[in-house]
Amino acid sequence: MCFLCGLQNPLGLKLAFYDDLENHQVHSEFSISDNYQGYPGVAHGGIVAAVLDETAGRAVMLNGNHDNLFATLRLTVRYRHPTPTETRLTAVGWVEKEGRRATKVAGEIRLPDGTVTAECEALLGPVPEEFSKQWEPERPYWKVYDD
Repeated sequence: MCFLCGLQNPLGLKLAFYDDLENHQVHSEFSISDNYQGYPGVAHGGIVAAVLDETAGRAVMLNGNHDNLFATLRLTVRYRHPTPTETRLTAVGWVEKEGRRATKVAGEIRLPDGTVTAECEALLGPVPEEFSKQWEPERPYWKVYDD
C-alpha cells in the first residue's frame, strides 16, 4: 500500500524501479496525475520530493539487495524547473557514498528531453528492528527489477 510503489494502492503512483547496472542506478518511468498538482499542470512540490525520496532510497537495493532496508534521515530537494503533470517522467537514483552507519544517495526527475526538473541528496540510516519486523509482510513488494 505504499503511496509511491504500492501496486494495490488505488491512489498511489505505482512506481516500479529497475536496475541500470551499467550506470549503477535505479530508474522508474511514470507520470503524475493532475490529482497531485500544486498549480494547474504542475506537480505539487511535496509529491516531487516524495518521488525523489523513494527513488534515491531504492538505489541501495541495486543488484537485488532487497534486504538493504534503510530510512531517510535527511532529504534535501532542489527544484530546478516545474515538474509537469500528465507527462512521461523518469526518476533516477544512485548511491554516492556507503558508510557503516549511513549511506548518502541522490536522485533526479527528468523530462523526456532529459531536462532535470528536480534533484535530491539524502542521507539514509538503518531501520530500527522494531519497525522492520512490522514491515516484513510488505517486503516482497519493495523490489528493484532487472532491466
